[in-house]
Amino acid sequence: MALDTYYTLGNTGLRVSRLALGTMTFGTEWGWGIEKKDSAKIFDCYLENGGNFVDTADMYTGGTSEKFIGDFMKERKNRESIVLATKFTFNNTEEKFINGGGNSRKNIRRTLEESLKRLQTDYIDLYIMHCWDRMTPVEEVMRTLNDLVTEGKILHYAFSNVPAWYASKAQTIARYNNYEPICALQLEYSLIQRTIENEFIDLTQDMNAGIMAWSPLGGGLLSGKYKPGIDGQKDVQGRLKQITDNGGEVSSKDNERNWNIVKTLHEVSEEINQPMASVAINWIASQPSVATVLVGATKLSQIKENMSALEFTIPAESMEKLKAASAPVISYPYTFFEPKTLGRIYPGTKVGLKPDNYWKELRIG
Repeated sequence: MALDTYYTLGNTGLRVSRLALGTMTFGTEWGWGIEKKDSAKIFDCYLENGGNFVDTADMYTGGTSEKFIGDFMKERKNRESIVLATKFTFNNTEEKFINGGGNSRKNIRRTLEESLKRLQTDYIDLYIMHCWDRMTPVEEVMRTLNDLVTEGKILHYAFSNVPAWYASKAQTIARYNNYEPICALQLEYSLIQRTIENEFIDLTQDMNAGIMAWSPLGGGLLSGKYKPGIDGQKDVQGRLKQITDNGGEVSSKDNERNWNIVKTLHEVSEEINQPMASVAINWIASQPSVATVLVGATKLSQIKENMSALEFTIPAESMEKLKAASAPVISYPYTFFEPKTLGRIYPGTKVGLKPDNYWKELRIG
């Protein structure tokens, strides 16, 4: 799974790297980001090692991330060699006016034009709805995105942070109206966040879409900085601590279950002599339906380590150890779909469940 080995993104001809460069740290507006010169070094390192998939958003560092990327592409004259993804939904306007956020036709068109200006390009390869706004009719979202494809302003589109039923409904609308289909779902997925396995693995296979896994290091918890019971660490630090102290969603990751996962990850890391971060990313990249994994960095050494995650294979025994330690709690109604329950439906027969590598067999062959 070398970085310069490319795979098609969902049901498209768009070939992307198995690791995408996440650029939420490009810019210092959020307090944990980096200056332009350091962002450029990470940008160049990723591309020089064969990466071609760059992910940003209109709201990252207040638009600075997009501005940096636009400048980098213009200076290097490499726009066409890059698969560029950006996002919309959150209100990034200084005035915070009423229609300055959300997924309405008005706001999608407005934010796209602003992103195109900051990125200094005529089109976006992959335009991503950042979050379900719980308000705009899905029919309006799909018609707007399809129109933008027709106009050539975007080539493909994806959804992020949405319920499975919503993504399924949206793809059904696309199918029956001959719209450009959703080609990817960008979802949080890591050893400490595996709840998407309840529905999204099967859903993306049915949709013929790929999963773009964000936060594969659990907001930094799996980065290798935290080794509970090993270096006397008992709490989170750095960016993860800052988000926790501010009451952010990452605060839910600071618990006993997750520290046990970190401990197991450290054990596997020692056993196979690979960095904890690399092992965590490799594990996610090896899961069914995952098309690409988003990796970001604030230091050049971090992006180099992250890129090395594809250069080794985790032994089957170690994979099972990580899987067992991070197993999510199965809630209703998913308890009804476990093999033991299916055995009561089809007694005396072997249930034909899909193998773990079903997606890779289907898409790669």
